[in-house]
Amino acid sequence: MSVINVDKPAPHVTVVTLNRPEVLNAMSIKLILKLAIAFEAIATDNTCRVVVLTGEGRSFCSGLDLKDHGVLPGIDGLSMGRIAQRSMAAYSCIVPIMRGMPQPVIAAVNGPAYGGGMCLALGADLRLAASEAEFNATGIVNGLTSTEMGASWLLPRLVGAAHSNDLLLTGRVVGADEAWRMGLVSRVLPGAALLETAISAATDMARYSGYGLSMTKEVLWANLETPSLEAAIALEDRNQLMLGFTENLPEAMRAFADGRQPSYTDNPRKDLFG
Repeated sequence: MSVINVDKPAPHVTVVTLNRPEVLNAMSIKLILKLAIAFEAIATDNTCRVVVLTGEGRSFCSGLDLKDHGVLPGIDGLSMGRIAQRSMAAYSCIVPIMRGMPQPVIAAVNGPAYGGGMCLALGADLRLAASEAEFNATGIVNGLTSTEMGASWLLPRLVGAAHSNDLLLTGRVVGADEAWRMGLVSRVLPGAALLETAISAATDMARYSGYGLSMTKEVLWANLETPSLEAAIALEDRNQLMLGFTENLPEAMRAFADGRQPSYTDNPRKDLFG
């Protein structure tokens, strides 16, 4: 049985499902390597505009599989320290891979998102939660640190330092409603409606320009690190001009006049240069 399922339920939409429901989709070396391969393949799929990430069964991802995490391939002859370093990198590279994908990623958090599972949700561009969803930083509970897979960088930027410190230092479980109140998720939905809603949102987004979606994602991530308003606006202006040189805006105007949905091609605009 595959530990990762990849489906295309609608045009330009890809759903990635963590598929180890018997262990609440806990992270093993096999799962994390397969997930990285899946994301890297989707990133080069020019027909895909939006990605939905979810878990099979009643959990999103319960974090590291403490009973059967597996062994990283290709480690023969390495010292224990180098094996540990490579194994850690196998997990920690996932969020940068998600960030680097041109497609926005929607996390449909259908149940517990603990430890690395919470970090996966943090690495997405949007987070929708089922009412049954829970978030927990398990590292501190297990005698480790809760700062893993980018959590110490991502979480304060999403919910502020006060909420972030509360989550990462106390190890308490946060339910879906509290996650919504603090801004960790943007919507809370009945569990039965979660995936359908996420796919519907992805389908609606996929009607837009693929170029526009990817450039918007790029600027949103980049400007989290930009030191000034002026620098942020300069990057926004550049990308807006790049999209302005396509046929998209004239098509939007024609579609509005015709009372129809626009069909964006991202092709160069010809009327500007005669």
